[in-house]
Amino acid sequence: MVPQTGPLPPLSRSVIDNGELWLFCPEMIEDMSRTVRDLLRRLDRATLASALPGPSGADGGAAWPYASLVLAAVDHDLSPILLLSDLAEHTKSILADGRVSLLFDGTGGLDQPLTGPRVTVLGRAARTGDGRLGHRFLSRHPDAALYAGFKDFHFYRVELERAHLVGGFGKIRWLDAAELKPEPAPAGLAGSEAGIVTHMNDDHADALQLFAGKLLGLPGNDWRMTGVDAEGIDLRRGGQVARVPFEMAIADAAGAREALVSLVARARAV
Repeated sequence: MVPQTGPLPPLSRSVIDNGELWLFCPEMIEDMSRTVRDLLRRLDRATLASALPGPSGADGGAAWPYASLVLAAVDHDLSPILLLSDLAEHTKSILADGRVSLLFDGTGGLDQPLTGPRVTVLGRAARTGDGRLGHRFLSRHPDAALYAGFKDFHFYRVELERAHLVGGFGKIRWLDAAELKPEPAPAGLAGSEAGIVTHMNDDHADALQLFAGKLLGLPGNDWRMTGVDAEGIDLRRGGQVARVPFEMAIADAAGAREALVSLVARARAV
């Protein structure tokens, strides 16, 4: 199969998208962009859809839509990070055609799931040898370290092109990649992240338990920090993940320190 490398077609708009509402409510667009970022950062798994090459002779060898469950992390610029085996069908699909979509489903636990938020992001997946991305994924999914070193496993980064958010009534919209990124851009945070996470886990584990227990109302006293980005921190306890948002976006390690001190004060005041 010849890889498809052309541009995506123009964004289609729903009835809601086409209204003049978007011309006068930029804050609503930002709210929806924040919802997308929160879903991608808060969830640790997604449904990966790719184009599975068809068997020769059947349907002219045309590709079939193929969906599978994957573990996911996201980078500071919101690019999804995946750890895939060369033996998996979705990896074979990506090697033939890098265009993929990922569904992040935030409707778990709702009595009426179709009223809850979910987002499908579209982009192009490619293998990456960036050690920082691998570290971020394994911090998010520590059990994956058991097989990440196998010769058939590789990390992939998905370059986002657009996203389709269904966030509930009146919150359905296509957003392009530029609309999804937080402001200000976290210039130096990525390089400082590993040190911040290690410091919090080793020296301030009590603060992490405060965040989980007091701010999120979650049980347990062995929560660990797995990541920090411009808008919050990620926690994990066994198979459960959680997210603690900052009151305002940060851009560097100094901003992260101030935000974490502020979270401690808030948690102690509860």
